[in-house]
Amino acid sequence: MNRAQLIMARFDLAEYALCRRLNRGAGSPSVRALLRIASRLGDGIAWYALVAVLPLLYGRAAVRPAIGMAVTGIIGVLIYRWLKHALVRERPFIRHPGITLAMPPLDRYSFPSGHTLHAVAFTWQAVAKFPELAWVLVPFAGLIAASRLVLGLHYPSDVLAGGAIGAALAMLALNFF
Repeated sequence: MNRAQLIMARFDLAEYALCRRLNRGAGSPSVRALLRIASRLGDGIAWYALVAVLPLLYGRAAVRPAIGMAVTGIIGVLIYRWLKHALVRERPFIRHPGITLAMPPLDRYSFPSGHTLHAVAFTWQAVAKFPELAWVLVPFAGLIAASRLVLGLHYPSDVLAGGAIGAALAMLALNFF
């Protein structure tokens, strides 16, 4: 185990009790169903649709923001995949038998949450340019982040890190595009 993996293992133990408490929410069929839908849409479907629909709704004013969001999405994928393979943090349901998996993951490792990274990055950029979308996008991004925890797929620090990276990427894109 390398140094980064040892640090992640310490975080795993420190976050286990909170993970288990949050994961109990998956015991409710209605909560589980809602968060599974949010998670599945957060796989990319909702964000691809948002990038495609913005120029249709807002015309030329949305072309640059849509390009910025697309570029951010690609950079986000590269960053989170690199971090996941560099840090190899096992998902909570793999490391802890007390965590119930409520939905299959897209990959093996958990740090950082790519779903949360993209939810924050896309929401931040869209709302900065089109604030009237906040009433839909902000709660949706929150549901995506919550889904990662409740469904047993991520530790809280995975979600926080994904959100921080997403916010940083959004700010860069807003300044560049």
